[in-house]
Amino acid sequence: MHSDVAGHTVGSPAFRRMLAALVCAGIATFAQLYSPQGVLEMISADLSIRAEQAALTISAATLALALTVVPWSFVGDRIGRLRAMVIAVLSATVLGLVAAWAPTFPLVLALRFLEGAALGGVPALAMAYLSEEMAPRARALGAGWFVAGTTVGGLMGRLVATPVADVLGWRAGVTVVALLSAVAAVTFLLTAPGERRFVPAAGHQGARPRLSGLLRSLRDPGLLALLAFAFLMMGGFVAVYNYLTFHLSRPPYSLPGALLGLVFLAYLGGTVASPVAGRLAGAHGRLPVMLGGMAVMAAGLLATLAGPLPRLLIGLVVMTGGFFGAHAVASGWAGARSAGAGSQATGLYNLAYYAGSSVLGWRVGLVYEAWGWGATVTVVLAVIAAAAALVLLALRGQDEQGGPERE
Repeated sequence: MHSDVAGHTVGSPAFRRMLAALVCAGIATFAQLYSPQGVLEMISADLSIRAEQAALTISAATLALALTVVPWSFVGDRIGRLRAMVIAVLSATVLGLVAAWAPTFPLVLALRFLEGAALGGVPALAMAYLSEEMAPRARALGAGWFVAGTTVGGLMGRLVATPVADVLGWRAGVTVVALLSAVAAVTFLLTAPGERRFVPAAGHQGARPRLSGLLRSLRDPGLLALLAFAFLMMGGFVAVYNYLTFHLSRPPYSLPGALLGLVFLAYLGGTVASPVAGRLAGAHGRLPVMLGGMAVMAAGLLATLAGPLPRLLIGLVVMTGGFFGAHAVASGWAGARSAGAGSQATGLYNLAYYAGSSVLGWRVGLVYEAWGWGATVTVVLAVIAAAAALVLLALRGQDEQGGPERE
């Protein structure tokens, strides 16, 4: 339940500050979360492990994040979204610095798991924070900008870690990313407007109606379809990036480590597409924009089968833009469908999203090791098709505000 204070409107100074803060939060979180992805082959060689084992450095963190987003949503209900996000980002940065220098593979995984658990506070609460503090017409645009910040963070983590690792080793590369994330975290802390509409939950009395609202939400076929979308789409997307570095480091491409890092510039496609998708959803409805994003993702993924490297990279940019455009719309829609339990519904969306990253991001590696890149692309295309079918069946005919969205 909100206070009677009006939400921040598009173009207001507080709205711009909130956008800047959420972009910084996205950078601080996702730079750390995915910084090992560009150096997986170096981790594999250094620790004498297989490709899918190296990918567990990503999956351990994303699994922990998936498991903690709902608990973090209850913490945010008690102490405030903004305060909980600050605690999450700062503690994760410390854990990230320690994890980079853990001497053994099991210890690296354990610390990455704890880092992911801390990072869960940001995606769990960011959408609830902006939905609560922004006016209704500003929310889709705000969600798009937050997702844009996550793409910048994901790009920065990979782009910075890889060339540093090429010279000083993967541990140094991951450390530099953690330090840059600390700068983004401090900027977030100094920039984010204070909460004006947050009403703290009163212990068990406050948790009970939210839990009840959440259980009611789980009977909503539309929300369940959005959760399935999150699991399938994120899982397929992360699998592509996890094993693309192995694919490009081998013949016929044989790219060196420093150039592999530049491949992640494709994330700029997502940075551009996310706020654009938010605007299009406000004008034309969410479902058409989501389905369009999935079609664009599939087309780009098909292009990665092309032989010449430039065509593959163009396809990667297109695929990334399509994915983040669809995700920017779906993530905001999930929270909007659960009146009275918005942060928990957002937490469920993120649980599904990062569970997909953990499970499919790892298991698709078995397909890659056995049958190569073509089989990997085929599996991810099937995943996209399944997600599109579920979303179309469950959400067809929904209005552009996503059903039960309320002020």
